Amino acid sequence: MTEIHLNDEDRAFVEDLVKHRVYRDADEVVAAGLRLLGSEEGRFIELQRLIEEGLEDVEAGRVHKFGSAEEMLVDIKRMAEASKTSAGN
Repeated sequence: MTEIHLNDEDRAFVEDLVKHRVYRDADEVVAAGLRLLGSEEGRFIELQRLIEEGLEDVEAGRVHKFGSAEEMLVDIKRMAEASKTSAGN
């Protein structure tokens, strides 16, 4: 396996996880950390895509201006209910 170097704080964290049998060994800790990082990176990329999509909608004029936060909340709830109804059919 590739050797990795950890600072004292990270080393203590890994040792604590192994000591308390959360993971069998340091390799498992690193593997779990990499899986989590991969998952988070995927979520981050998806959020970036959604932000870009929203900005494109704004630039194209595909927006709705609300008079108040309450008005927006009512519309969100209405859309959620409509989505539930159509999903149930």
